[in-house]
Order: sequence, then C-alpha cells, then structure tokens
Amino acid sequence: MNRAMSQLELVRAIQTETGSKLSQSYLSQIESGARPHLTNTTRQILAGFFKVHPGYLVDDPEGYHPELQSELRNIDEKLDLWLVSGAERFRRDPELKSALLTLARHEKSRECLMLLEAIIETPGLMPRLSEVLQPKAPETKAPEKQNGSLKARGANVKTNGARKQGARK
Repeated sequence: MNRAMSQLELVRAIQTETGSKLSQSYLSQIESGARPHLTNTTRQILAGFFKVHPGYLVDDPEGYHPELQSELRNIDEKLDLWLVSGAERFRRDPELKSALLTLARHEKSRECLMLLEAIIETPGLMPRLSEVLQPKAPETKAPEKQNGSLKARGANVKTNGARKQGARK
C-alpha cells in the first residue's frame, strides 16, 4: 500500500492485530483533536498497534522540559551514589551507615536532605523532634554527690572509704 490508511482500514487493522475494537468515529475524534485526552485503554491499544511507548501518544504538560528532568535525575543519582559511598566509609558506625543507606534508597533523597536542612535551621525544632521521635529509655538514677559522699538509697556512703551510715556495724 503506497498511501496512508483510511480510518476505517486502521480500525480493522487494529482489531485484527490486537483483538481490540475502536470505532471509526472515536478514531476521527482523536485525529481531529476533538477528543484531546485518551483513555488509558485506548492509549494501550494504540501503543500496542503502533509499537510505541504509551507515553509517546500524549502531549507533554505545559512547561515540561525533559532536559531539566534528566538534569535533576542525574543529580539525584549522584547524590544517592555519594550517600552509599559514605555509608560504606562509616561501616563501623551501624546507625550512621543505616541512616545513609535509608536516605540513599528513598525515592526523594534530595528532598529529604532539604527537609533536614529546614529542621536544623528552625530554632528549637530539632530537639523537639528528637524528643518525640527518639524517646530515651528511663534512666536509672545515678547517685548524687554531696560534700565528698555519695547518697544512694537513703544511706550515706563516704567516698574516701570511711564509715558507712545505714550499714550494719
């Protein structure tokens, strides 16, 4: 065939090759722009028939620039590699290593670091978040030191090994 297919021929070819049905009128609306948005099903059918990625059949949103996206993606990949490398350098500190790897695996690691910066820069926020997110286990009370002696459980114990009050004589 040395000519473009008619809409009717295209509808029949799509049905023959994919087993899916599209009407000639629907195809006409798509071609003319009267139907600017394809359903996902239609997009999949057409992409399969024309052997293209489904995204090829849709317009990019206004303001979309693929070169900017790939530049950011490149930065994210470099950042993730840097974080993994840092985790390996700090392998003897399991908590830090785990934190760096968790950050590297996060889909939006760059945004996480920007959030961390905002937390640090906001006065009083970091201590409050630490208090809430990392509650400390109840500590055993250390003996209080007063005038050279330790006070423990109601008994005075001299630190120089002298007499113990409250102990048996």
